[in-house]
Amino acid sequence: MRTCIILNPGAGSASDTEVLRGAVRRLGDITLKTTATAGDATRFAREALAAGFDRIVAAGGDGTINEVVNGLADDWGRATFGIIPMGTGNDFCRTICSDKDPRVAVEVLARGVTCACDVVCVESDETRYFINVSAGGFSGLVNEQLTDDVKATWGPLAYLRSALAALPNIEDYRMSIQFDDEEPQHLVAYNIVVANARYVAGGVPIAPTALLDDGQVDVILVPAGSLPRLAMLVPQLLLGHHLGSPELMYRRAGKITVESTPGMWFNTDGELVGNEPATFTVLPRVLRVIVGPEFDATTATINSDDG
Repeated sequence: MRTCIILNPGAGSASDTEVLRGAVRRLGDITLKTTATAGDATRFAREALAAGFDRIVAAGGDGTINEVVNGLADDWGRATFGIIPMGTGNDFCRTICSDKDPRVAVEVLARGVTCACDVVCVESDETRYFINVSAGGFSGLVNEQLTDDVKATWGPLAYLRSALAALPNIEDYRMSIQFDDEEPQHLVAYNIVVANARYVAGGVPIAPTALLDDGQVDVILVPAGSLPRLAMLVPQLLLGHHLGSPELMYRRAGKITVESTPGMWFNTDGELVGNEPATFTVLPRVLRVIVGPEFDATTATINSDDG
């Protein structure tokens, strides 16, 4: 099996990178590509597909993973996709139970058990793809507050700290949202999350019941209301107990279209999407993703590359 590893040297520590370079030798026939600027990972993934690599691996954080996924869009079924998590959040990797230790992650790649995962296509100012989460509205303000310093200082409470800091600047969005072929709904909201997987912001279980292969996204929408009630929702969100809350709307759909005034900027796996109307369409089970040994086989169909 020929493997192309696309490494973001800015992710993780220098020691992690050195450990990775040594560990990947056990994968056999490998080619290591190192990114230097934005867009390199997408280009390297496209080139790897064209060159016939069997396994293409993103070694970096969620942004690197997103770039590689967009490069694989030329032919989703051509190669298996692996991840060596080296970022600060590693949110998609939490869903697939990958390990941040490069040596363990390489063992997972060698094991080669895959899940046929959905990919989400978002069409707005241009067409992009993502496999984890897209969020618009209030989430963007939280992300601005969620700096590396805040994460280092507050640890697991960093998201709560950032959310509370963002509340005074919250904005109303007059939205039209259509689920599949239903009639559009019109409402005023603070935020919307379109989730293919389960975690955001370094481990916040935003969509705790999301499945990677069900052909649907989980949609969490926060209608406009009083700020004290919204503040009370944040701790529930950190524990993954928010889906039953009357303070939000929760739906699943294979396709959604969102328009808003003012225009809503979406963040897809860390990459910014323009603030034009956006359509999210699930591409069911198109990408074979290598999953960790703790991945729950009851949540998605798994199969081995070795048959």
